[in-house]
Amino acid sequence: MEAHKGDRLLTHGRTVGRHDRVAEIVEVLGDGGAPPYRLRFDDGHESLMSPGPDSVVQHRETPEEDGRQR
Repeated sequence: MEAHKGDRLLTHGRTVGRHDRVAEIVEVLGDGGAPPYRLRFDDGHESLMSPGPDSVVQHRETPEEDGRQR
């Protein structure tokens, strides 16, 4: 798993009734984009996490990647 500051981490709910959680990656503490990550959730709560197989990094698009200038 590789992430960068500004990407989002989606963690799928693993049990019935548990919703997916999305957080912004505010700091990457591992080498080369590897975990652990410092996350900030929508409610302002911050957490340090080494995500498991139920998590997916959603990379932030940059102008070079999407072909548009901003």
